[in-house]
Formats: sequence, structure tokens, C-alpha cells
Amino acid sequence: MVARAKSPVASALGVALRSFGLESSKVLKIGFLAPLTGPLKAWSAPGLNGCQIWVDAVNAAGGIKVGSRRYLVELVPYDTMYQPERAFAGAKKLILEDGVKLILMNGGNDLTREVREIISSHRMLVAGLLPSDLSPDTPTLLAPSEVHPIYNVTGVEWLKRNKPHLKTAAMCGQKDLFGLPSIATYRAAFEAAGINLVAERLFEPDTTDFGSIVDELMAGNPDILCWDTAYEPFVHELTIEAYKRGFKGQLLSCTCDNYQELIRRTSPEFMEGFVFQFPDFDDPRLSDPRVNFQDANTFYEEFCRRFPGTWSAVSWEYASTLELWKSAVQRARTFEPFSVLAFMKVGGIGQHAFGEATWWGKELFGIDNALVGDWPVVTIVDGRARIQEFGSITAWWSANRPVLIKHMRALDLMWDQREHLAAST
Repeated sequence: MVARAKSPVASALGVALRSFGLESSKVLKIGFLAPLTGPLKAWSAPGLNGCQIWVDAVNAAGGIKVGSRRYLVELVPYDTMYQPERAFAGAKKLILEDGVKLILMNGGNDLTREVREIISSHRMLVAGLLPSDLSPDTPTLLAPSEVHPIYNVTGVEWLKRNKPHLKTAAMCGQKDLFGLPSIATYRAAFEAAGINLVAERLFEPDTTDFGSIVDELMAGNPDILCWDTAYEPFVHELTIEAYKRGFKGQLLSCTCDNYQELIRRTSPEFMEGFVFQFPDFDDPRLSDPRVNFQDANTFYEEFCRRFPGTWSAVSWEYASTLELWKSAVQRARTFEPFSVLAFMKVGGIGQHAFGEATWWGKELFGIDNALVGDWPVVTIVDGRARIQEFGSITAWWSANRPVLIKHMRALDLMWDQREHLAAST
């Protein structure tokens, strides 16, 4: 577990408790169970920091009103280090010792059978970032903010329409529950776009030699190099190796965190036009009326002021989930998971960060617990990440459903296959 000294935030919480006349029993705890160190830190720690901004704002406004009572919010983080045994220990501690009412997770390899069992047995509401983690056996597990990896189809679809001369692609990704579902999704997206996949390489998460991987991918002279959903350190190493080898084509990736450092280590010209899926929140397109993330530009400014140089793909995502959850809790007038879940999903529609979205997923995940709508396609333009459009995931799915299912099945990633594998291990 992350050791925490008494912080300014904790002190502020104590002042707020006294100011509002609330006892410690009226503090609402939210667990944050994710890798806060190691290669997945960039997809967790910035999300925790974004949550803290949200918590501070909620507490400054008097907390969350549930029925006739108000509760201040406290975050309880636990660093899993992306190790299954630590994820289970963290889940036990957060549920049994800390008494949290919601757990935020990154997911993937942290969501072991043991973690699923304790979530189910205690009816704990858990929000993760991977719809591919969803299954009917864990009905209180949601993916309300990010629809990884399905949104990756929007980047490929945008390239098909805007750069039709791109005909071939080569792709790599790490062998884990972030990389493999994304591989299946990019395979489907390339097939639907008529782009020929000429090379594919899966590598172990402890890989350090990325030059040989890039050599292998470039051997077929592809128009596109795709980094799948590789971790931030992997994306950086792969991009730099492609630059060293003089690659002149299109770069495509799920994320491109800290792209300013990549521009510095390569060149502005090399990074121009890099396509990925996560905007900076000072993007002018986030003033679009469909966007539901309140004061996105202000949130971005506050994040960069308090946590300079650490903005990532997930900086806003957990905070977005918390806002959806808060709204449901207040309407439900209870923290009880199934009641909160019912209010989150009322009418089958939810207010996703990038617009109204549908609770969806039964065909792929066995349960409609993913909030799916539009997603931004982002390119680097003059050294800045800029949204080019909000692509419709559901429209792509309607046109290409069999293709994605085919590729998910090929990697044993459909929910019924995963359940069978879990039962046999």
C-alpha cells in the first residue's frame, strides 16, 4: 500500500469537517486500486491526481448530499504495482478495513478471479477503464468513462476517410489484457477500412529491446506503424526507434502521453499528424455543447498547475466517473450499489464526458455495463494535440459487428470464452 503522511489535503479535510460540523462517520471513502508505480503509472497516478482535484472541489462545496445528510469525500489509494496478489490484498483492505463505497480501478491483469469474487460477494460497486473486463458474473463492475479498446476504431476510420492513400499497416503490442483486446480491435478496424495488415508483433511486458521490433515491422515497408495500446514507455521507445530508422509514414496509437517529450527527442516534423485518441483538455473542441465534462479547460489548467508535466490519457477519466456516480448517489439517496447502478443506467442512457451515450456491451461482454457513444480522434498539429472529430463507436459497430467479434474470438477474448477459461484454471 502507498504510505501516506498527513498531507495538506488531509489537513484541509479536517478543517472542512469542523467547518461543516461533520463527524468522521460522515466521511465517504472512495478506493483507488491501481498501479501507482511501474510501467502503468502513467495510466493510474495522473487519474488519482485528477480525482483529488474533483474531491477538493466537491468538499469545498460542502460534500455530497445523500438524503438529508452531507458527506465529505476521502480518497483511499492502494498501489497494486500491477501484481495480482497485491490487487487482491488491496481489494480486501479497501472493502473490509476502509469501508469504501466505490472502488476505481485501471483493470486488466489486476482484475483477477479472486478480486472479482470479493467484489461480487460484497456487492461492491467498481468502475474500471476496460470494458473488456466486464462479464455477467460481476454485475457491479462498470466501464463508465473509457471504452477501451473499441474507440480505437474511430482513429482508423478517420484515416480511411482523410488519408485514403494509406493501404498497409504494421502493428505491435504487449501480451496482456490491455494489449490483446486492442490488437483484436485494430485488426478489425484495419480489415473494415480495407487496410492490409502486413506485420504484427506481440511482445512481453518486460521487453527492453524495441529496435528489433521496429525493424521487423518496417521490413514490409508499411504505410502505417501502429503501437496498439502500448504503455507510455513503450510508445516512446517505439516512436524513437522508428525516427532513428527514418520512417516517413503514418504513426497511430491508442495513446501518446507526454508527446511533448517525444517531439523533443525526435522532431516536430516527425510527430506532425500522429493519430491517437486522447485530447488535452484545453482543446477548443471541448467547448462543444455535447461535451458533459464540466469546465474541461479549467480542470486542465488546475491539473497542470498542481501536477505539472504529468497530464495523461487518464487524468480526467476517473474524475468523470466520479461525477456520474455522484449524480446517481444523490438521485438514489443511498450508497447501495444496485440502487446507484440503477440510477446510473436509468433509461439506458448516460451523460458520458464526450456526449450522451448508451449503456451497451451485451454482445461483446455479456452485460450492458459499458457507456458507449462518441470518442475523439486526435492528431498532433503544430506541436499540439488537437481533436479532429468525435467519431461514433456505435455507428462503426452497427456496420462492422461480425468483424470485431471474429477477431475477439480469435484471441479468446469474448466474455463466454473468458468465463470458460477462468472456470478451467
